[in-house]
Amino acid sequence: MRKLFAVLALPVVASAQTSFLVIGDWGRDGAGYQTAVATQMAAEAAKIHAAFVVSVGDNFYEEGVQKPTDNQFKTSFEDIYKAPSLQIPWFVAIGNHDYHGNVDAEIDYSKVDPRWHMPARYFTVHQKIDDTTSLDLFFLDTSPFVTQYRTEDKYKSHVAGIDTKAQVHWLDSALAASTAQWKMVIGHHPIYSASPKHGNTPELIAAINPLLVKYHAQVYLCGHDHNLQHLRLGHIDYFVSGGGSEARQAGHGAHTLWSATSPGFLAVEMSAATMRAQFINQRGRILDSTAVRATAKL
Repeated sequence: MRKLFAVLALPVVASAQTSFLVIGDWGRDGAGYQTAVATQMAAEAAKIHAAFVVSVGDNFYEEGVQKPTDNQFKTSFEDIYKAPSLQIPWFVAIGNHDYHGNVDAEIDYSKVDPRWHMPARYFTVHQKIDDTTSLDLFFLDTSPFVTQYRTEDKYKSHVAGIDTKAQVHWLDSALAASTAQWKMVIGHHPIYSASPKHGNTPELIAAINPLLVKYHAQVYLCGHDHNLQHLRLGHIDYFVSGGGSEARQAGHGAHTLWSATSPGFLAVEMSAATMRAQFINQRGRILDSTAVRATAKL
């Protein structure tokens, strides 16, 4: 039986900070704004010396991929994100469009391209920031939580039988065991979102958000809504970075600090005390910049 979860550790780099990019909803063979966003990602990655990229899912439109040698890995990934500054690890979450195809093919592609890291359907990445500070990233598989997918033809055969309670138990245990000062949880679907297209995901509000609160995670990263958003509720900052190839209307709600109907990505620079996050559009313009403080209680 295929392993459902894994733990990855990045090599330690002699630096007092770590930087990375966050991109979602991108795989369109370069169509839409994908190529333009990739160009700006390359420039920003070189500027901030990005150590890795986080993909928050919907990696291949519209129907996912079928096998690890699928041509879309070349036309939507290798040929688009080809700049030297983007030849860094990509840690990849599963999106709902990836479930239209064969999710295991994306997992198996990790053995084909050394950049691509999807060791299991959900997994942890451990990153040192400095000698005393670390970051743990917890990647989720959120599609099986969404109730409507269990009745829709495109999804029901793929999500049927997937045990979401096991994933919740894994996240609970992984967060409880983490001694990292920074804790980030990554999923494709938003927990909170003000967008009219999708918006909040009630199933994640019920199943996942209480664990973020309980274990003092500071950040949730996601996509699914094809726009850029920053929301805050309590001590948790929620970033929607779903502008990898197209843009849909972004709303503004009670928890919204900022939002934009724009393609783009999120650039993150982290030190022991602060996470600096900037949304950058397809022209390289900084649309929003914010700082999140490390407030984790161990």
